Parts: sequence; structure tokens; C-alpha cells
Amino acid sequence: MANIQFIKGINENAVPYIKLTRSRDGSTGTATFRFNNPDILTSDMQNKGDITGMYLKDEEGEIVTRDVNAKFINGKPKAIESIYIIKSPEHWDRFMRFMERYSNDNNLSFTKASN
Repeated sequence: MANIQFIKGINENAVPYIKLTRSRDGSTGTATFRFNNPDILTSDMQNKGDITGMYLKDEEGEIVTRDVNAKFINGKPKAIESIYIIKSPEHWDRFMRFMERYSNDNNLSFTKASN
């Protein structure tokens, strides 16, 4: 099963909006994740630990990014935005395998942007 964690061992149940960009030659890219009202920001999570990154976990292992930011509205955290930089064709393929598993587990679909 594929899941996303911000604190190791605690799965995030909020399903993110994910925006993908890819270089023209297909070798690099960026995945931007936005979680609106994620579990990790609820008051009962305050004592579970610190957010140390975003961990994409599946049967192949773990993909990690440390680029994680909270978005605040009226002084209260409302969203988490995280960016994963894809640095090679191998990382792109690995990321897409994770996304396929994650989307199957969470009934997500892919919509290609129009030019």
C-alpha cells in the first residue's frame, strides 16, 4: 500500500492536489503537493512529533523531500505544500510508480494540462 507521511509512522489521510511539471527532454521535473486541512495540522497531532519532511512510502521503499511548508490563514495553519524535485529519468520513473500505486489506493485520476 502506498501512503504519504509527514511524521514517520503516521499516515496522512488527506489526499493532496498534485501538480507535475517535466522538462522538455523528460529527464527532470517537479511535483508540487498541496494538502488542504491535512490531519497533521489537527490539534491531536501536536504531541506526535515534528514534521521532518514528506515521505512517500510504498513496497519499493521511500521517496523523501524536506521541502515542506505550512500555509496559514488568519494565523491558523490550513494547508501543507511540499515540493519534490525529480532529478533524473530514473527518479521520474520511480516517482511515477509510486504515484500509480498511490492513485490506485486513493481513487485518483490524472488530468493533463491544456497548453
